[in-house]
Amino acid sequence: MGEGNALSQRLKHLSPRALFAQTEAIYQEHFGLPNGKLPATFELVCLTGWSPSDSQQQPLRPGSAKMRLSEALKVPETKLPD
Repeated sequence: MGEGNALSQRLKHLSPRALFAQTEAIYQEHFGLPNGKLPATFELVCLTGWSPSDSQQQPLRPGSAKMRLSEALKVPETKLPD
């Protein structure tokens, strides 16, 4: 799944193959289905960060557009319902 371990106290070598076989056996014993499948779930956490910079393009002043978006997209402009 592409995980990385950034801990300073992590193992600095590869895990032995026997570890994975033993882990599978224990997991199968506790969570295995009768058909031999091993259900597994995981959480996906995505973090992003951004900080503005003076070198970035700055947004234009509101109302300074030279063309309406509907004209640029060539679609009729409609009002939003109240």
